[in-house]
Amino acid sequence: MKALGRHILVEYYDCDPGILNDRDFIEGSMKDAARKAGATIVDSIFQRFSPHGISGVVVIAESHLAIHTWPEYGYAAVDLFTCGKNVDPWVAHELLRKAFRAGNTQEKELLRGDLKVLGADATFKPVANGQAASSQV
Repeated sequence: MKALGRHILVEYYDCDPGILNDRDFIEGSMKDAARKAGATIVDSIFQRFSPHGISGVVVIAESHLAIHTWPEYGYAAVDLFTCGKNVDPWVAHELLRKAFRAGNTQEKELLRGDLKVLGADATFKPVANGQAASSQV
């Protein structure tokens, strides 16, 4: 199927609880994963909860990377949603797996925006900082 985007849903198990409760480390790792995957970062927001846990999102011109952590279980749920051919969400996944020291992972990839159903020969054109870029899907 030709699609507008790829959405990887990842379960990170047996992670380092200290890492999963470190807001700055999580945000830095998510931004680094976005950059290494070839994405253009637009913005980010991360929140630490009491007594523990982090939720956050890195908005990229090509969609988003989102995370929710449960340090008490050594678990993180991550969405890696990217559009276009120039960003590889699997690169982001591998970097995060190592960063969180995950002992076990489960992944599921979904294709989003079926071009056949849309009836389009779509071209993805992200806009970041007022500059348009394009890449054929």
